[in-house]
Amino acid sequence: MLQESQVFTEAGLTSAVAAIFAAHDVPRADARQVAECLVLADLRGVSSHGVSRVPIYLDRLRRGLVKARPAMVLDRPVSVAARLDADDALGFVAATRAMAEAVDMARDHGMCAVRRSTHFGMAASYLLQATDAGMAAFVFTNASRAMPIWGGRAPFLGTSPFAFAAPAGDRPIVLDMALSVVARGKVRRAAARNEPIPLGWALDADGNPTTDAQKGYEGVVLPLAGAKGSGLSLMMEIMAGVMSGAAFGGAVGNQYSDFDAPQDVGHVFLAFRPDLFLETGQYEARIEELIRRAKDQPRAAGVDRIMMPGEIEARATQIRRRDGIRLDGEDLRLLAQEAARAGVTLKL
Repeated sequence: MLQESQVFTEAGLTSAVAAIFAAHDVPRADARQVAECLVLADLRGVSSHGVSRVPIYLDRLRRGLVKARPAMVLDRPVSVAARLDADDALGFVAATRAMAEAVDMARDHGMCAVRRSTHFGMAASYLLQATDAGMAAFVFTNASRAMPIWGGRAPFLGTSPFAFAAPAGDRPIVLDMALSVVARGKVRRAAARNEPIPLGWALDADGNPTTDAQKGYEGVVLPLAGAKGSGLSLMMEIMAGVMSGAAFGGAVGNQYSDFDAPQDVGHVFLAFRPDLFLETGQYEARIEELIRRAKDQPRAAGVDRIMMPGEIEARATQIRRRDGIRLDGEDLRLLAQEAARAGVTLKL
């Protein structure tokens, strides 16, 4: 009997999600990679990019719009960069491969672009992959149209994340933020739960501000900081779309509504040594000093502690690894439905 709410361990949820993807002919190692990225998002409190998305990824696999066993091809058009043709692979698989290539080259170069990919989930997954290898990194991607160019009202730009990380002891600095006021996935989740959204998040299809999540999802989300967020999102479109050879300018397929062709998402992964311009051992001391100075700044009223980017998510991960990951409502029901369809038991 399915309960309204259930708590899963990281290991149990990862194992179950991996088994569900493996049941759809995804190689076990790739299925495990997809599961780890999705569960990591839930651990970090980014549930809009967690296992709630399992059903849509499986739907696109079943439709043949995403390939379970792609024939990815890596080439190096110049000595300082690589390009991965992902052959419509699961974005998690393509992105992990591309960041691994960027990290491997980071001793000398360190950039890998991807075309013909799909939605890759949470950008922080690949930032942490780089910092685990001792590298700093940028991750860029484009996405399906959801946000107007500044001054417009029709969807044109994606809510592409600006994502950067730098090693900093056992808790790297991780900045992973949508270039919209809020990630569109949060509007989608609010609509699914029939919850209102704050004014200023989105416009309806007629270009009017709205607090109705469904109308906002059918309309457009607004860029962060107005023209500045729009400009940065256009930068992502140029780098991850135009330069990678992927779709661009509103042509990336929407995984939730475009089922006549693959998405053709583009990504760019840039990894580099954080001590490239410093003497040995200087970087670690300097980054620790920066963090100390930042945290010692006078605090605004009502603020107990100044935190670095990614610190809240790191704390959330510690808590959920200890107490478990809670799934409820439609997220739990749909995951249980996919598990039953694949013959997989959801492990608590």
